[in-house]
Amino acid sequence: MRADARGNREALLAAAREAFLTGAADAHVKEIARRAGVAVGTLYRHFETREALLEAVLRQEVDELCAAPARLLVRHAPDEALRRFLLLLVERAAMGRGMAVALESVMATDSPPYDDVRARMVRAFDRLLEAGEAAGTVRGGVGGRTLLRAMGGICGMHAMEGWQEEAVRITALLLDGLRHGARSGAQTDPPPQ
Repeated sequence: MRADARGNREALLAAAREAFLTGAADAHVKEIARRAGVAVGTLYRHFETREALLEAVLRQEVDELCAAPARLLVRHAPDEALRRFLLLLVERAAMGRGMAVALESVMATDSPPYDDVRARMVRAFDRLLEAGEAAGTVRGGVGGRTLLRAMGGICGMHAMEGWQEEAVRITALLLDGLRHGARSGAQTDPPPQ
């Protein structure tokens, strides 16, 4: 892709993401193109439909989320890395109604358009859960798919007033449950810096 085309694509993704995060996920393609500083035809050259653009924004968001476990596990003990990742999901869902709805679609349902995205999120959770189980700080027998669905339910509360504070409290309870029954006496020191 030429540099100018790549720049246009990035500008469109940034404008659509902004619309998504500010709750204007239903913004018309003309408005998104205007925000990106390009013509509507340029938008359609990169994304066949408005839905394809929003799906690309969601995939970009999931790319960022799925990269987080590796970074967190380098800096923190596995159970702390898991805690931070769960709170990151709540934070991202709270960034805007559009993002909350999209993340809920990925986490709480089996909608086919998001099968690959969902599988990547499950692997991210599995990585954190397996690290926690190996360290003895998280109980075994819980898979990433189960945890993804639980977080989908938590983030699905986004329509309620004050939901984020409640979501943080419920996430803490969920984490306590994951820690309950973990092997005792396991190494819990954080990894070296």
